[in-house]
Amino acid sequence: MRELIKMVIVLTVLSAASGGLLAAIRNSTMEDIEYQQLKFLKAPAVKEIFKGVENDPITDKIKIKDGDKEITFFPGVFDGKKNAVCFETFGKGYGGDIGLMVGVNLENDTIIGVRVTTHSETPGLGARAKDTPDIVEQFVNLGMADTFKVKGAGGQIDALTGATITSVGVCSAATDAGKLYTKLKDQIKESVSK
Repeated sequence: MRELIKMVIVLTVLSAASGGLLAAIRNSTMEDIEYQQLKFLKAPAVKEIFKGVENDPITDKIKIKDGDKEITFFPGVFDGKKNAVCFETFGKGYGGDIGLMVGVNLENDTIIGVRVTTHSETPGLGARAKDTPDIVEQFVNLGMADTFKVKGAGGQIDALTGATITSVGVCSAATDAGKLYTKLKDQIKESVSK
């Protein structure tokens, strides 16, 4: 019995030490992880959406609180004015979450462009949402207050052939972006104008 108690105590101490070490490593590398995500996932999408931008939206990023979540916005300067912003939302696809970067014209509340940042979709089918402009180009110049749906569900977006669930996920992410933008619009415009 004594040996069993000794083993439980040793195992508890080792587990606590391991957990503490892993938490410390995670906390110390969090900034590096965020930088890598910005550089390799978000920055390429922002640059595609903001072609001809006069500033570096990644460097000029701003963070706005929405309840307990902090959302990163990337402001764009065109014609000498900060009149655009990009941010990421997520929708449910066939293989998991689909990250969608949405660019918004702050002057008329329309979409400048959207790009898929992350996904776990089937290669050759849903994965095409990231690599081909077939679905994302359909959002350009649509209003942020719109609810986006695929045509098969009575909406305005043509689904990718063989990837309807992925297309629905992209539409869902764009709709969520509109809701978030509408909710935080005043804070976004105030933060961007600073």
